[in-house]
Amino acid sequence: MIEDIENLIPHRERLKLIDTIVSVDQKHAVCTATVKESWPLLSGDGVCAIVLVELAAQTSGICIGWNEKLKTGRPQGEAGGWLVGIKKAHFHVDKIPLNTSIILRSENRLVVENYKEVAATARIGQTLVGEIVLQILLATRDDE
Repeated sequence: MIEDIENLIPHRERLKLIDTIVSVDQKHAVCTATVKESWPLLSGDGVCAIVLVELAAQTSGICIGWNEKLKTGRPQGEAGGWLVGIKKAHFHVDKIPLNTSIILRSENRLVVENYKEVAATARIGQTLVGEIVLQILLATRDDE
């Protein structure tokens, strides 16, 4: 059974952009998100493509949260926070129209202790609209 999104990432209300977890395993996550009027970076009838970076981060967070919960049995966020940097981002569109469904896929490419490099893609239907590579570092709590 696919977990509830809020059990895996800390985002709530307006900042939780992911609608559905399609699949998740130790290395990948596939999610969907639909552009809504409440989204950040919305202007007129669409959202700036830079929002794909946040969607990639949330999709990556789904995989990370799922792995952490499997490993520790604890909900996301109890182990510490994540620091995320953008290594590369390439957008094939400038704007994504309101009510458009986006399919996101993240893959852990490199995992070394508390560091991960994650590659993500964003598609509208079969059309590739964004490619993002993130660098993620787990900031552990002092009591661990």
